[in-house]
Amino acid sequence: MTATVLRFTGLARRGRGKLRPLPKAAKGDRLEVRVLRRGGEPEAIPLPREAAELIGTVLQHLARGERIAVLAEEAEVSPNDAAAILGISRPLVVRRMEAGDLAFRYAGKHRRAKLKDVLALKQRLDKQRAVSGALAEETESLMRDHGV
Repeated sequence: MTATVLRFTGLARRGRGKLRPLPKAAKGDRLEVRVLRRGGEPEAIPLPREAAELIGTVLQHLARGERIAVLAEEAEVSPNDAAAILGISRPLVVRRMEAGDLAFRYAGKHRRAKLKDVLALKQRLDKQRAVSGALAEETESLMRDHGV
């Protein structure tokens, strides 16, 4: 199964103004989504606490004007989608796959990587970028302050 990662959803400013944060659920509260059908009949759909928390998180991001995408951790993504997540080019993703930095499988002639593996690589890359940035700042500081 391939996920369409780049299908982000957002709300216009007008829609964001209508959102309210979900109240925190107390122990023993029953959580549900209520749908009012076109004919006027209401329908209540019970939710587990984790699903309600996820919906609350989604609403918070949408209210801030952020665009979101929700994907299953086991979903498979294409190199193009992985490139968008990682913030690198598709050829660099393919190079990472071939070097063994990003696990993948072939679906016919097409490469597919699990989203959780792409996110793990992103975490490593983000950490490397942070360390490189700190090293660059330290080097500039040494050059400026000590002429090294």
